[in-house]
Amino acid sequence: MNADVIVIGGGMVGSALAFGLRGQGLDTLMLDEGDVAFRAARGNFGLVWVQSKGFDCPEYAAWTRRSADLWPDFSSEMTELTGVELQHQRPGGLHVCLSDGEFAARAAQMSRLHNHSGGEFRYEMLDRTALDGMAKGFGPEVVGGSYSPLDGHANPLYLLRALQAGYKACGGRKILDAHVSRITWRRGVYRLQTARGDMEAPKLVIAAGLGTKPLAAMLGLDTPINPLRGQILVTERCAPFLDLPLTLIRQTGEGSVLMGDSHEEVGFDDGTRWEVLAGIVARARRIFPFLDSARIVRSWGALRPYSPDGLPIYDRPPEGDGAFVASVHSGVTLAAIHASAMAEAIADGRLPDEVSVLKAERFHVH
Repeated sequence: MNADVIVIGGGMVGSALAFGLRGQGLDTLMLDEGDVAFRAARGNFGLVWVQSKGFDCPEYAAWTRRSADLWPDFSSEMTELTGVELQHQRPGGLHVCLSDGEFAARAAQMSRLHNHSGGEFRYEMLDRTALDGMAKGFGPEVVGGSYSPLDGHANPLYLLRALQAGYKACGGRKILDAHVSRITWRRGVYRLQTARGDMEAPKLVIAAGLGTKPLAAMLGLDTPINPLRGQILVTERCAPFLDLPLTLIRQTGEGSVLMGDSHEEVGFDDGTRWEVLAGIVARARRIFPFLDSARIVRSWGALRPYSPDGLPIYDRPPEGDGAFVASVHSGVTLAAIHASAMAEAIADGRLPDEVSVLKAERFHVH
C-alpha cells in the first residue's frame, strides 16, 4: 500500500498533522492503534493555554501563542466542516495563588515570560478584590492570581472527533491495528512492515505518543520520551459559576466541573491513587469551598508523553529527508498550528524555523 505520506499515530497530534497534510493536497495514510492506545487526549484538561508555556524557552512560548491565536478560526472551520462543536472559548485564563509566596513566585514567572516575548505575552497580576469580580465563591485563602487574555479552553474529545471526521471528509485514509514492526529507508522511500501488510511513502511522520520512542529509534533517533500520569476528576453538573478556565479547575459547557493537575512517573500504569485524587480535590476546595458539596461522578488517570524538560520534541533523522517526529503533551493547545503551519512545513520537507531548538539533540549536548 502506497501514499504520499504515512502518519503513524491517530491521537491528537497525529490526527491534527494528518488532517493538515491532507489539506496540503498529499495522499495521506494514517495508522491508528485504536482504542487500545494510551490516548493522552483522555487525560487532557482541554486548556488552550499560553501563560504557563515556555518560561525558559522563548521559541516554544511564541509557538504556543501563535497556535492560540489561530484557534478561533480553526475551531470555526472544523465545526463548519464536520458539524462537531469544539466548545472553544477564549475568555482569558486564571492561575490562582493561595499564599503571598505563591503570588510572588507567579509574578516572577509571568514577568520572565513577558520579557522573553518582547512584550507579546500579555498578562495581569490581580489581587483578591479583582478576582472577586471575575468569578463567584473564592475561598478565604485565595490572595490573587495571574490572568492572561490569551488563554482559553475547548473540549478535547470533541476536538479529536472533529479532527478524525475532518480528515475522513477530506479524503484521508486510515488503517486500524497496523502495528509497525520495522521501518527502513532506501532511495527516498520509507518502507513500513506492519501487521496489516507492507506500506511505502516518500514522507513519514511519527506522532505515536508513547509509541514514538521505539519507532524513532528505527530511524536512528534517540527520542527521550517517558509516560507521565495525570489524574482528573469530574463533578455532577453545577449551576454556572466560572466563565473562564483556571489552571486546575474549569467548568465545561455541560456544567460539570473538571479538577486536575498531577504529574506522576509510574511507568505505564494509567490507574489512579486515592492520595493524589484527594490532593487535587483539597486544593480545588480551598479555591472554591462550595465544591465540597458537589458530587464527584468519575475519576480517571491517563498517560502523556513527556520529555525530560517538559517541552515538545520535533525532529528529523540523520538519514533521509522525508521523515519527521512530533512528540507533544500539549496536543489541544497546539492542534491549530499542527494542522496548519507544521503540516505545511512537513509537506515542504522541512521543520519550521521556530521549532528548530526543540530537536532531541538538546538532550545530548555535553
